Amino acid sequence: MATSDYAKALGNRLRDIRMQQGLSLQGVEDKSGGKWKAVVIGSYERGDRSITVSRLAELADFYRIPVSELLPEGVPLPVEQAEKIVLNLEALYDHPDSDLEHVAKLARSIQQRRGDYNGRILSIRADDLYTLAVVYSTTPSGLIEKLEDFGVLVHDLQAFFASDSE
Repeated sequence: MATSDYAKALGNRLRDIRMQQGLSLQGVEDKSGGKWKAVVIGSYERGDRSITVSRLAELADFYRIPVSELLPEGVPLPVEQAEKIVLNLEALYDHPDSDLEHVAKLARSIQQRRGDYNGRILSIRADDLYTLAVVYSTTPSGLIEKLEDFGVLVHDLQAFFASDSE
């Protein structure tokens, strides 16, 4: 499935949520006090315009639903081989860049779902990596590169844990 197909599926989901809430495009603009322009929401819904992670989160807040509810279910994401990655939770949670906010939220959610509170590392499975990549409007490999740049990935678990014993 092409990226534009996924954008259209995401747009359909956005439209479904808006309509479930009984809002027209103009109704969204009116209810938001002009923060969300009808033409912009319409272009997101048609898949003509990409939505950034921060705007998707803001739209979810506006609709008062979790971001995950805006993502289309059962729609294959753009094809790219994804790998499992390991996050350094200390580095992630202490990182000052707000760009990592959604990664941190997802990590906390995964920890809660798994009951995994070791507090040091967390493996992120391919499906979660795909979801994050969509939220950040990138590919899984693009997201991995971004996370590497931020210094929040663990590449060598033995070296990571060996640094504790020194």
